[in-house]
Amino acid sequence: MSTMSHAPFAPWQQRMYERAVEALASGRMGHALLLSGPERLGKRAVAERLAQYLLCKAPEGGHPCGRCRACELYAVRSQRDPVETRPDGSPAHPDGHPMHPDAMFVGFAWRMSPSPARQMTQIGVDQVRELSERLGKSAQYGGAKVALIDPAEAMNESACNALLKTLEEPQPGRYLWLLAANPMRLPATIRSRCQRLEFRLPPRAEALAWLEGQGHDAKGAAEALEAARGHPGLAAAWLRDGGMALRREVAADLAALARGELAPSEAARRWTAEGADAPQRLGHAADLAVAKAAGLTDPQRTRRLAAWFDEANRTRDLLRTTVRADLAVAGLLLRWRELAAAGR
Repeated sequence: MSTMSHAPFAPWQQRMYERAVEALASGRMGHALLLSGPERLGKRAVAERLAQYLLCKAPEGGHPCGRCRACELYAVRSQRDPVETRPDGSPAHPDGHPMHPDAMFVGFAWRMSPSPARQMTQIGVDQVRELSERLGKSAQYGGAKVALIDPAEAMNESACNALLKTLEEPQPGRYLWLLAANPMRLPATIRSRCQRLEFRLPPRAEALAWLEGQGHDAKGAAEALEAARGHPGLAAAWLRDGGMALRREVAADLAALARGELAPSEAARRWTAEGADAPQRLGHAADLAVAKAAGLTDPQRTRRLAAWFDEANRTRDLLRTTVRADLAVAGLLLRWRELAAAGR
């Protein structure tokens, strides 16, 4: 078995981690913790390190030692089950599940029948009941037990009700951590029973320095950070996977649609073609609409752009259903062209 190497934290992750470790060390951390904030800010990385620290038998300087039996077990991941993914296709925990018996993860499950297997888009009541049952048993290593639910806002109503019973009956040495990019989707009864660790966008200078430290040139980092509205994790993803080039392509298509030089049906076919990443294109389109609205002084046009922004996001959600993607996107882009014509 190999020990887990600790990847360096971004500065904002380090601050959140240190705050949580201090709360644990001083006994100020309760049994339930809600880690909230935008996606791609590193909530999962902080929660994972914190869980390993909690289970470690010989922590050093506020970090898990990486050498004890508990750390070795935490580092080893089971690959027997399909890797869980979020609805957008990104991995929920790409390394599988820890083999440590006192560490528990709940995320999106796979329904293996009827064939073909498909990935669920909710966290169900059976998953939460199983988690609660496991939390209620004695720790196999005689210490703490920790459970992570990610993304917590994906729990359905029945799952939330089941979790509430666990939150209302805390047990010593049991920790339940919820990770949520949209915490307001959780019932108030759950939020009120959790301490909060809120991740926020870092200062621009810190975000730029971090992006440049990841190997990105200053000009490209600044452009991506502005496009991502100050979100360094999102900017880094766009710089890494070609998202900025895709964003420029979407902007060019929207401009051509507005000028009447591109047919909505043709753009929709390209946007929804295999491998074209239609959800990301729609996300860029919605962001570009917001940027355009910010520069307007006409309240009516601003309201229309805001309505189109909402429609773009609804269309992106529709792409997860059985709707004809090209028809849905074509309708959206037709309204963009009509919006542009009304503004001339």
